[in-house]
Amino acid sequence: MNPQNSGKILVKQESETDPRYGCSPEDRPIEEHLRLGFVVLDKPSGPTSHQVVSWVKDILGVVKAGHSGTLDPKVSGVLPIGLLDSTRLLGILLTSGKEYITLMHLHSDVAKDRVRETLQHLQGVLYQTPPLKSAVKIQLRKREIYELEVFEVRVRDVLFRVDCEAGTYIRKLCHDAGLILGSGASMKELRRIRSGPFTEEDSISLHELKDAFEFYKEEGDEKHVRSVVYPVEYGISHLKKIWVNDNSIDAICHGAPVYAPGISKLVSDIGVNELVAVLSLKGELVALGRSLYSSQDIEARDKGKILDLERVIMRDGTYPQKWGNK
Repeated sequence: MNPQNSGKILVKQESETDPRYGCSPEDRPIEEHLRLGFVVLDKPSGPTSHQVVSWVKDILGVVKAGHSGTLDPKVSGVLPIGLLDSTRLLGILLTSGKEYITLMHLHSDVAKDRVRETLQHLQGVLYQTPPLKSAVKIQLRKREIYELEVFEVRVRDVLFRVDCEAGTYIRKLCHDAGLILGSGASMKELRRIRSGPFTEEDSISLHELKDAFEFYKEEGDEKHVRSVVYPVEYGISHLKKIWVNDNSIDAICHGAPVYAPGISKLVSDIGVNELVAVLSLKGELVALGRSLYSSQDIEARDKGKILDLERVIMRDGTYPQKWGNK
């Protein structure tokens, strides 16, 4: 997976970065790479998401890791796992869109055309009550189905793809489809093929992860670990971006908002109150913030606060302190 910037890049001021501080995500020392890394696991059917994260911690020898969205034990597919400092990004990925392949079983016969038509009508905003066994509060919630594509209807089994808002219950979607059809229906199988920016093409098995790390420990060759652990920046490839100059980075790492004079460039399609990734000129993720203006307004402003910080990712001291100097 290659992170992509959305929109055209607007240069607010020409800036250079000091090579003595920080480094591009691809050039981090292996210890830093793991500290700021993501493993995109292809979770097998059977274990819980918590068990899988525990195994990843054991394989890599890290003391902290977490996943971005639970998959039930019988559900397989994409499970992004943040390592150490990358866990600070998990809340953002948790609210990112998801995509699934689902096998639904009808409890009685229904005409194929009617099944397809009914499922197509489920696209858009819907209301769901979480299952009784779910880990969230049981209350009516509004969720959006961005796209629903039926692949095949074979007797009582229906295979389809769902692109949806985070927090959508596919089991409940199947149940509700069965009520509308009058046949009753249940989810037979489920696989997640995308979580935020990560897809199943990016995912690896636990065996592949273990083999890569064992090879690194035995041979000292880092390339295999680097091929299965993504830099944290890959986790924000779907967000709009602002690049800041070196002098403003340490203040941001200490919790200061992003101000207009510190911005070097930005993408052209940032909206008001949009979540934005703040990057160094080397491409390192510094923080996440909520924009106060659109791209055009940001480009035009030469002073004032531009972003309110929501989460700092980079450790302070990575770049030299400038904000307290006289």
